[in-house]
Amino acid sequence: MNHDTHHTAPTQYVEANGVRFAYRRFGKTGGVPLLLNMHFTGTMDHWDPTVTDGLAQEREVILFNNAGIASSSGEVPTSIEGMAANAAAFVKALGLAQIDVLGFSLGGLVAQEIALAEPARVRRLVLVGTGPRSGEGMATLTPEAQDIFGANYAEPDHLWLRVFFTPSAASQAAGRAFLQRFRHRVEGRDPEVNDKVAPAQIEALGKWGAPRENPFDYLKAIAQPTLVINGDNDVIIYTSNSSILQRHLPNAQLILYPDANHGSQYQYPERFVAHVNQFLSEGSASA
Repeated sequence: MNHDTHHTAPTQYVEANGVRFAYRRFGKTGGVPLLLNMHFTGTMDHWDPTVTDGLAQEREVILFNNAGIASSSGEVPTSIEGMAANAAAFVKALGLAQIDVLGFSLGGLVAQEIALAEPARVRRLVLVGTGPRSGEGMATLTPEAQDIFGANYAEPDHLWLRVFFTPSAASQAAGRAFLQRFRHRVEGRDPEVNDKVAPAQIEALGKWGAPRENPFDYLKAIAQPTLVINGDNDVIIYTSNSSILQRHLPNAQLILYPDANHGSQYQYPERFVAHVNQFLSEGSASA
């Protein structure tokens, strides 16, 4: 067992694809590690410690910044495929023969591409608050997302109360609790991303979401058992896209959390950890 936690795990570095990747590893060693892929403009420190530490009770968790993000070097690719190629190079540089992959939002698009590019290396897949190529409302930021990201906030972190949580009193209370956890790590925090990141990621999102013929056919090639999780009222990547993923992936199940927006896993962290740990442990038992 690695006794580090979300708050204490040191930032390490490895070189691959001409990029110096920053990463942190912690949790129960000896099984298949879980690689976490982050959302739009997010860093390693944007994960919820209750989620990462909860997952780490049963498996090793690997957080990393992809190319061009915060403490990693390089440039952010302007395609999801390019981001996935960098992530795969990072995994290979760590010498990992097999991984489970979790992707949140933009990270969920990258996770799908990793599974396609490395089918023998990726054992199981968890897709959170994300969607398929050419999904509903995915050619651009949704109108709700444009309003949320374009608004001004007295406290910058209050942006996340609108991105991740619904307007209900219960959801906003969960959001305020998340913000307290989110800033709890003080030592060795990642720097925020630079001003080149958002435009590159938006270009990649636009290419992914652009309309095309038979857009969901590619999902048939993702044979790994997949758990799809979202809130029932996601206005950033519409909840309907999670249903599309579940219907078109060959081996997928879908869980929707009530009164929840884009950050359903942060509103219900203990429930989310239980669902993901159970799903990944089922794979260990059958391996």
